Amino acid sequence: MARLCQGLLRCSLTLTLTVLLSCSRSALGKKKLYIGALFPMSGGWPGGQACLPAAQMAMDLVNNRTDILPDYELELIHYDSMCDPGEATKLLYDLLYTEPIKIVLMPGCSSVSTLVAEAARMWNLIVLSYGSSSPALSNRQRFPTFFRTHPSATLHNPTRVQLFQKWKWTKIATIQQTTEVFTSTLDDLEDRVAEAGIEISVRQSFLTDPAVAVKNLKRQDARIIVGLFYETEARKVFCEVYKEKLYGKKYVWFLIGWYADNWFKINDPSINCTVEQMTEAVEGHVTTEIVMLNPETVRGASNLTSQEFLAQLMSKLGGKNPEETGGFQEAPLAYDAVWALALALNKTVGPLKAKGHRLEDFNYNNRAITAEIYRAMNTSSFEGVSGHVVFDAQGSRMAWTLIEQLQGGSYKKIGYYDSTKGNLSWYGNDKWIGSGPPADQTVVIEEFRYLSQKLFVSVSVFAGLGILLGIVCLTFNIYNSNVRYIQNSQPYLNNMTAVGCMMALAAVFPLGIDGLHVHRRQFPVVCQFRLWLLGLGFSLAYGSMFTKIWWVHTVFTKKDDKKDKRKHLEPWKLYATVGVLLSIDILSLMIWQLVDPLHITVEKFTREAPKGDLDVLIQPLLEHCSSEKMNTWLGVVYGYKGLLLLLGIFLAYETKSISTEKINDHRAVGMAIYNVAVLCMITAPVTMILSSQQDASFAFASLAIVFSVYITLVVLFVPKVKAERCPPMRRLITRGEWQSDAQETMKTGSSTNNNDEEKSRQLERENKELQKIIQESEELETQIQSCCSDPDLNPTCGPLLRVIPSLYPPFLSIFGCPYLIKA
Repeated sequence: MARLCQGLLRCSLTLTLTVLLSCSRSALGKKKLYIGALFPMSGGWPGGQACLPAAQMAMDLVNNRTDILPDYELELIHYDSMCDPGEATKLLYDLLYTEPIKIVLMPGCSSVSTLVAEAARMWNLIVLSYGSSSPALSNRQRFPTFFRTHPSATLHNPTRVQLFQKWKWTKIATIQQTTEVFTSTLDDLEDRVAEAGIEISVRQSFLTDPAVAVKNLKRQDARIIVGLFYETEARKVFCEVYKEKLYGKKYVWFLIGWYADNWFKINDPSINCTVEQMTEAVEGHVTTEIVMLNPETVRGASNLTSQEFLAQLMSKLGGKNPEETGGFQEAPLAYDAVWALALALNKTVGPLKAKGHRLEDFNYNNRAITAEIYRAMNTSSFEGVSGHVVFDAQGSRMAWTLIEQLQGGSYKKIGYYDSTKGNLSWYGNDKWIGSGPPADQTVVIEEFRYLSQKLFVSVSVFAGLGILLGIVCLTFNIYNSNVRYIQNSQPYLNNMTAVGCMMALAAVFPLGIDGLHVHRRQFPVVCQFRLWLLGLGFSLAYGSMFTKIWWVHTVFTKKDDKKDKRKHLEPWKLYATVGVLLSIDILSLMIWQLVDPLHITVEKFTREAPKGDLDVLIQPLLEHCSSEKMNTWLGVVYGYKGLLLLLGIFLAYETKSISTEKINDHRAVGMAIYNVAVLCMITAPVTMILSSQQDASFAFASLAIVFSVYITLVVLFVPKVKAERCPPMRRLITRGEWQSDAQETMKTGSSTNNNDEEKSRQLERENKELQKIIQESEELETQIQSCCSDPDLNPTCGPLLRVIPSLYPPFLSIFGCPYLIKA
C-alpha cells in the first residue's frame, strides 16, 4: 500500500512538472516548427500503429530538452495515408496548402514516400521517411531532398555477398515476386555479385503462382537460392519447394528477415501443404534482417537504452500485443527519425543566424534554409535506439544486418554484419543438415573413357604376329624371286601386297593409343599415323591385288582376233597402275591434312551419378580424331574405296575361270579380294555407328584389319611355300591351274563346271569354223553351176572351169558340166 502511494505521488509530481514546463514554454514564447507526417494506420502496411506513438514519444523528449532547439517547439501534424498513393496525394495537397507552413515532411511506406519525395523538390522541402525500404528511393537525381532512417532493401545485399564469399559460393540463383521493390533489390544484388566474381546462373520471377519458377530452379540445378517475396507468397513458394524436393542438405535458401517468426506455421488456405511439410521444407534457411533495435546496452542521444525505449513504447501502446501492432519493428526507426530531424535543425540554428536567417522564417521559396537543413541531415551521426544513425550519399540509412538461421523450427542468431565498416561478427553456431555448407552446384568430375588395355594388348599381339608373318612372306618371295612359278606370279606386286598388309597391321597400334598413353598435345600426331598407315597400307595391299585382276580381265577377256596381240603383258604397266592408285591416295590425304587437318575433339556423354550418396556427377568424355568437315572427307574416301572394292569383286568373278601363266595366282588374288571387300564394307559403316563405344569400335576395326591381312597373306603366299616343297603343286601353279588341297576338296564341283565351260567354248569355236567351210563350199558350188549353164555370162568362168578339173577331177562326174568335160 505504501508502494502504491509512493507511485501515485511520483506520477502526480511528474504531471505537475510537465504542466509547469508547458506553461513556462508558452510564457517564454517558444516558436513552433511544424512537421507534416503521414502515418499509415491501415492498408497494406499499417505501420503507423506503433510508429506514431514512438514519434510522439521522441517529440515530447525533444521539446523537453533545453540543449536541443531551446527556442523552438516541434509540433507533429499527421494524417492516415492508408499506405495508398492516391489517398496520400490528397493529404499532401492539404499539408502544403493549409497553414501552418511545414518545415519537413515525414511519409511512411515506400509507395507514399516515392510520391511525396518527388513532389517535395518543388516546395524546397526536406523529406525524412521512417518506413521506406524501396531501393528506387536511393536516387539523388529523382529525389534530391530525400532521407530515411529505414535502410534500403539493398542493404541486405552486402551481407548476402559477404556470406557467399565466406562459404565459398560462386554460383547462385534467385526467385522474386514481380514487384518494384524486389526487382530493384535484385538488380542491385546482380551488380554486387558481379563485382565479387559471383554468377547468378538462374533468375526466376512470378506474379502470383510460383510453381513454374520453382520447377525451373529444380531443372537448372539451383543450389544457393535467394528468395525475394512477401510473407504470403513465401508460403506458396515453400509449398512448391516441398513438392519439388528443393530443400535439404544440398540446398540453402536466403530469405528476408522481417517475416513473422512463425510465418511457415500459419494456416494458409491458398496452399495445400501441411505445417509439418512446410517446417521440413524451410529448415536450415538463412535470413538477413536490418537491425532496427540496438543490440547493445548504450544510451544514445535520447538518453534511453533500446530496452528502456521498448518498455516506454509498450506502456504507450497500452499493453497491445506487439505481433498484432503494425510497425512495431519499425517503431525505433520512427523514434530516431524525429531525433535525427531535431538534431539537424539544432545544428542549423548557428549557421542560419550567421547568415541572417532563422528557422521560423522558412517558407516554400527559401532555398537557403532548405540547403542548410540538407547539409545538417547529410552529416548526421548519433547513437539512437535503433543503432548508429548515419546516412549515405543517397540519403539512405546505414545500419547493421542481423543474420539468422532456422534451426529446429526456431530462428537462431548466427552473426551481424556492419556494412559501413565491412565487419562480420560471426558466432560460429551455424548448423547444416549435411557435414557443412553445401556446394553451390553439383560437382561435375570429368572422367575420360579409355580403351580396355586387355583388349588393346590382345589385338596388338595378333597384329605383331601378323607383321612377322608378313616379313616371312616378303623374305620368301624375295629369296625365290628367280623361280619360274614365282616370277609368273608378278613377285613385285606380291611384295607390295606384303608391305601394305604390314602397314595396315601397324595401324592397329595407333588405333588403340589414346589419352591414357600420350598427352593431348601429342594426340594429333597419333591421329596422323592412324590415317596414313591405314590409307597407304590399303592402297599398297589392295591396289596391287586389284591391278592383277584388272590386267587379267583386260588381257584375257578380249575377242579372239585381238587377244593374241595383247598376250604379251608388260610389267611396267602393272607397276604404273599401282602407282596411280597410290598417288591418288597420297594426294587426297595431303589435301585433307592441308585444308582440314585432324585434331582432337572431346565427345561428352550424359552425366552419370556414382554409387553412394555423393553430391557429384561423373561427366564421361571420349577423345576422337576429327576435323571440321570429317563426314565430307570420309564420304569422299569411302566412296572412292567402295567403288574399287565393288569393281574388284566384279573383276574377280569375271576372271575366275581364266588360266594363264602370266599371272598364275590371280584366282588366289580374287579370293583375297572377296574377303577384303566384304570385311571393309561391313566394318566401315559399323565403326561409324559404334564410334561412341571405344572398345567395340576398336575391336571391330582392328579385328577386321587383322583377319583381312591374315587371309590375304595365307591365300597368296602359303600355296607358294607348299609349291616350293611339292613339285606337282609347282607344275599346277606353272600352268596357272593350281589350287590347294583344301580348295580341291571344297570346290570339286566348281572345278568340274569350269572344265565343262572350257570344252563348251572349244566346241563352239570348232562349230563356227565348220560352218564357215560349209558356207564357202556352197558358194563355190553355186558359182560352178552358173558357169556350166552359160560360161559367157561371167568372165571369171573360163579360168574357173579350166582350173577345177585339174584340182578335183570328181567335179566332172558330179556336175556333168559339158564345158568341164570339153576343157
